[in-house]
Formats: sequence, structure tokens, C-alpha cells
Amino acid sequence: MNLFSVRAIPTTGWSSHYPLNFRPKLLTLINLCSGLALFGLGEALMLASGFGVSPWLVLADGLSMRLGLSIGMTTFVISLAVLLLWVPLRQMPGLGTILNALIIAAVIDLSLPFLPVPTSGLLQAAESVFGIVLIGLGSAMYLIAKLGPGPRDGLMTGLQRLTGLPIALVRTAIEIAVLLVGWFLGGAVGFGTLLFAFGVGPALSLGLLLVLWVSKEINDIK
Repeated sequence: MNLFSVRAIPTTGWSSHYPLNFRPKLLTLINLCSGLALFGLGEALMLASGFGVSPWLVLADGLSMRLGLSIGMTTFVISLAVLLLWVPLRQMPGLGTILNALIIAAVIDLSLPFLPVPTSGLLQAAESVFGIVLIGLGSAMYLIAKLGPGPRDGLMTGLQRLTGLPIALVRTAIEIAVLLVGWFLGGAVGFGTLLFAFGVGPALSLGLLLVLWVSKEINDIK
């Protein structure tokens, strides 16, 4: 199984035909919401691990110090800026774009108090890696629903369509670029940050292949 063979978001029987579909099939909506919930849980696991946050939070941290804004407000500003980059990429928002912000934030806030906070480096690394895997799988589930990606995933899919490069390579390049800018601005970087930057691309590709395989198996049973 070649993780760098995935060059587009696959289409399944439960994928929506267009992102601005506000009456999707129930199975499509379930996969969208489940994927976003897994994504939020993965982010919460990375936060709880104390091993380092994602590159986008490093960027928000660095910018917040330069702009004098809170990390939450800076994250919002970054999301707006990324959405502006959608225009030249001809990326279309949708229901998933809206639910992305709502569900992920809610799951992080609700799950974080109940997650383990390890003290040993090995357990911290394990929790961080598990979080990255969940983020990859969750991203795959909600992207295949094709109800519109979140701001950052929309940038990824738009650049992939423009360049024709493998999704794992495009995602990894974005994360590394964001990490370098955030680090240059003074954002805090940990080992988990580096794991995320280099690991989330392959994790996403693995998730896409897994979801596509499950979909084919279900169709074969039918």
C-alpha cells in the first residue's frame, strides 16, 4: 500500500455530489460529523499529551505575540486569511466548512478534561502519535463526505488539484511551511509538532485508503 499513491479525494457511494448540499444523505452526514469528531479528539489528545501542538497552533502562538491578540482570536484571523486563498484556487465551501469549526472546537473543549495527561516521555509520544492518527482518519472521513472542507484542508485540496501532486506530499509541505513561519515568529515548538508536520500527510493518506477500502467492502456485501 503506497501512501503517496493518493492524488485526489476518492468518491464513494455516500459522497455528496456538491458541497453546498444542505440536505445530504443520512450516511453522508454521519460520516461527516464522525470524522470531524475524531479530528477534534485527535487535536485534544495532542494538547493533553504535552508533547507539542500542531504547526497551525505554533503559527497562532507566534502571531499572537506579534499582534497582541489571544491565540483564539489569532486562530480565527488565520482561518479568514486561509479562506481568502481559496478564491484563486476556486475552492468551494459547504456544510462541512461550517460544521468543521463548530464540531471540532466543541469536541476539544468537551473531551480535554477527561483525557489522560501522561508524565513519561514515552507515554506522551504515544498519545501524540495516536492523536495524529485520529486526525488523519477523521480528515479522511469528512473529506470523502465532500460537503466542503475546513479552511486548512480546503487549501490542501485546492493546491493538490492545482499541482497534481500526492495529497500526503501537499499536506506535509503545507504543515512544514506553517511550522517554519510560526517558529520564526516565536511560536513554541515541541517534538509532537514535528511528528505532526511530517506524520499527518501519510496519516491522511492512510485514512483515505482505509475509508475507501471499507466502502468497497460494504458495496461488495450489498
